[in-house]
Amino acid sequence: MNPNLDQLQPYPFEKLQALKSGLTPPAALSPIYLSIGAPKHAAPEWLKQTLIEHLDDIAHYPATRGIPALREAICTWLIQRYGLPADSLDPEQHVLPVSGTREALFAIAQTLIQPTPAPPMVLMPNPFYQIYEGAALLAHAQPYFLNTTAETHFIPDFAAVPESIWAHCQLLYLCTPGNPAGAVMPEETLAHVLNLAEQYDFIIACDECYSEIYPDEHCPPMGLLQAANNLGNTDYKRCLVFNSLSKRSNVPGLRSGFVAGDAELIRRFHQYRTYQGCTLPVPTQKASIAAWQDETHVRDNRTQYREKFAKVLAILSPVLDVYEPDAGFYLWPKVPIDDTTFTQGLYQTQNVTVLPGQYLSREAQGINPGQQHVRMALVATTEECVEAAHRIKHYITSL
Repeated sequence: MNPNLDQLQPYPFEKLQALKSGLTPPAALSPIYLSIGAPKHAAPEWLKQTLIEHLDDIAHYPATRGIPALREAICTWLIQRYGLPADSLDPEQHVLPVSGTREALFAIAQTLIQPTPAPPMVLMPNPFYQIYEGAALLAHAQPYFLNTTAETHFIPDFAAVPESIWAHCQLLYLCTPGNPAGAVMPEETLAHVLNLAEQYDFIIACDECYSEIYPDEHCPPMGLLQAANNLGNTDYKRCLVFNSLSKRSNVPGLRSGFVAGDAELIRRFHQYRTYQGCTLPVPTQKASIAAWQDETHVRDNRTQYREKFAKVLAILSPVLDVYEPDAGFYLWPKVPIDDTTFTQGLYQTQNVTVLPGQYLSREAQGINPGQQHVRMALVATTEECVEAAHRIKHYITSL
């Protein structure tokens, strides 16, 4: 067995299940789950119909590179969304469809990490998506956690990283908009990271899966490829971005996403994936093309989240240290007591489940930056989210 399997920690939801074990919530209150970031808005009916119309294509083995029309649709979307030059992305070189970003974010570390006499370093935000940590460990690398706190505006303080760490860094995971705080990295921060990558010769893997959920229709979050192009890195060297339809189009079960960027890295990742065997069924690809080509349903999605944030924050702001995120669908409030105790009490008295912040973090530089925070995913219906907010308020006022 790979000995590094023993270093993997239980997933946050396993810890949450154990935390709730033995507790009995009030039977009179229906359960409301704000713990898991699984979109629950309805998927577009035309997307489902497209999938059905192409079911006969299951008779064909899907290619690892995907069908050309899907790669073209992804490149067109990236160019339009981020204002890139029309000829800056080649569907034959700069993009690969993936089975959701989770598997690709994991697999990229297995592809890129090189053995060295000193342990290679993989840097990642803290709190973080646990796949980053597991990917590093199983690639025989050492995770290095970049704390994100209110003092850093929930963005890593890259200037605080010692040069000795950068010297051994092979891969940096970014997440913008962030999970859980929803912070969007400004262009100057992305430019600084791009310069560090060039100086110390490491790869940037930027998780952008929350990029299409933002409050201002006229101010979408900047992406890594956009920042690279503005900086003159028109070949996107050392840059890979990961995105999917899960949050954007409310189809997490479709398992459809992409990785795009540096042509040489994409070439090597394609080589790896031909052996790994993760491919998208052709009906999934056809439905994905339709989804990437439509923005109406995405705008409707944002409208629903804006309504939920406005209503929930109006209820919670008077009693809780909470704010509207730059993007994404999470609230990341600081709670008045220990986050695990808060989670247990809220469940036991109000039948509302949230996720303790410390389960999304590791202790680093003397702190666990997730402690005394909880993550609330506003993915349920507006009515359920409003009801949950009232129950949370009632619980807080009872403390």
